[in-house]
Amino acid sequence: MNIEDAIQSRKSVRAFLDTPVEKDTIERILRLSQRSPSGTNTQPWHVYVCTGEVKDAIVRDVCALFDQGKASKYEDYDYYPAEWKPVHRDRRRQLGWELYGLLGIEKGDRERTAQQSRRNFQFFDAPVGLFFTTDAYLGRGSWFDAGLYMQTVMLAARGEGLHTCPQAAWISFQEPIFRHLNIPEDQVLLSGLAMGYEDTSAIENTLVSQREELENVATFLGFD
Repeated sequence: MNIEDAIQSRKSVRAFLDTPVEKDTIERILRLSQRSPSGTNTQPWHVYVCTGEVKDAIVRDVCALFDQGKASKYEDYDYYPAEWKPVHRDRRRQLGWELYGLLGIEKGDRERTAQQSRRNFQFFDAPVGLFFTTDAYLGRGSWFDAGLYMQTVMLAARGEGLHTCPQAAWISFQEPIFRHLNIPEDQVLLSGLAMGYEDTSAIENTLVSQREELENVATFLGFD
């Protein structure tokens, strides 16, 4: 698969087959992703890959916290703002409306909305979960570098015929993740990622989120 096809075909998949992913395949993806750029080659990322009983334990404990309403706030981790500006708020809402529309979840249906949100913490049934961290003392530049690494992982996964779903949702339920994966306390969680083979029969996987027109995000200067 060439790079353009990988970029164009990458999407957030929210329903996976239970087909296992071989460890060798994941290792190839991660070895390739080590070529990701970083400022002064600091390579400020760590990745924890889980499947089987370890993944199941994380799912069990986080779902229990979710069911008890014990989510932390994103702003507690300086991750997302407490309030969004209209341009970003509207993009978020549009994505939600499109997803829930496909699933037949009507506005105000809190029970089905919660059920769909809970699927995040089951990795959308993906057989592999990944968690990305960086060292806590590092700043925003290193978070940026770790994001480049995660994007490379997602594109490399496409080259192996796999799909992914980046999941900020795990930020709200960190204790079981750190405990089951033995993540040191001097690291901070950046994101989770579901990885596996797409369930092409799932209606939610027909969703391809919209993108802004180039002229709304790019500024060109000095060209004839």
